[in-house]
Amino acid sequence: MPLLDVLRGVAILGTLMTNVWIFAAPGAEAGVLKGGAAMSVFDSSWSGLAEGTFRFLADGKFLSMLTMLFGVGLAIQFRSAAKRGRTWPGRYKWRALFLFVEGTVHFVLVFAWDVLMGYAVVALLVAWQLTRTARTQRVLMAVAGGVHVAVLALLTAAALGRSSKGSGGGGGASAEAVALYADGGYPEQIAFRLHNAVGLRIEPVVSFALLVFLFHLGVRLFRAGAFAADANGRRIRRRMCVWGLGVGLPLNALTAAAGSDFYLLGRYGAAPVVAIGYLGLIGLIVDRVRRPGPLTAGLGAIGRTALSCYVLQNVLCMLACYGIGLGLAARWADHGPWWVMGLWAVVCVVLFTGARLWLRHFEHGPLETVQKRLLRS
Repeated sequence: MPLLDVLRGVAILGTLMTNVWIFAAPGAEAGVLKGGAAMSVFDSSWSGLAEGTFRFLADGKFLSMLTMLFGVGLAIQFRSAAKRGRTWPGRYKWRALFLFVEGTVHFVLVFAWDVLMGYAVVALLVAWQLTRTARTQRVLMAVAGGVHVAVLALLTAAALGRSSKGSGGGGGASAEAVALYADGGYPEQIAFRLHNAVGLRIEPVVSFALLVFLFHLGVRLFRAGAFAADANGRRIRRRMCVWGLGVGLPLNALTAAAGSDFYLLGRYGAAPVVAIGYLGLIGLIVDRVRRPGPLTAGLGAIGRTALSCYVLQNVLCMLACYGIGLGLAARWADHGPWWVMGLWAVVCVVLFTGARLWLRHFEHGPLETVQKRLLRS
């Protein structure tokens, strides 16, 4: 299903649209804990509008999109196992274990806000839930959605309570954290992640119910035929586009305008609705492509090597922004947002080119190949 490869490619590059601001911010990974380095910030200048729009279009949307696509992948593997008469989850638990180990290594060595560890845990849970009846799966999905809404409500109420008492969040990363990423050594950065592992791993804990809900949603969309190249698939994608963007974008705009106290409500509440619209919109665009060109081929290649490209893009940004590499975050801190968006574009070009060249000689990406060989053994 070529559409799924394109969607995965877009989701991988889209997650970088958010993460690149973390790499470029003072204090990098530590800055997220203090000041929300990935938060949309608008001002009246051209650069402020460009940065705010760039962040707004990405923040939370592509993470939710990637999560739903993980659910789609889970549904495909479940169907494949059923056709072959294999037990379930069977070998899939080893695939999830590999993903968790890979995510742990990625967290320690590259990027503290890794998503793979959380995906691995949720994948094991939802894989087991797929063995239940269809009605039970719907109930579990609804319960996960309800729990997530309740968690968001409590966290937003807590943020509003802190603001009313004048005890809002800190004013960004500490001087020590800024110095660590600007001038510190690589072993010191690894030690920082390990020492602050609980705080840096809080996102998959807070969003756990959302991840479960979105995995189930991906399964249901796949089984409904939302990604098929037929009339039914196009009809579903059109409805996803209209309702997802029509409802999600205004909600996300309201949460962004309401201020930082509603940031979580926007990122984990409204953004997943927009992500549904993105899936539908991209699907409708691909439907109109009669002859795939370089753009479609490049996105498809990234989608086929999604795990490798996800890790590589973070490695490239680490080497570009931190003091252990080019140190651009500190050297260009006063040059506005343009260089950050430029860095994102350069990394996208590298992934486009590298993924296509790699697949000319190999069937799978590097990490995908390691995974398959380990699973065979």
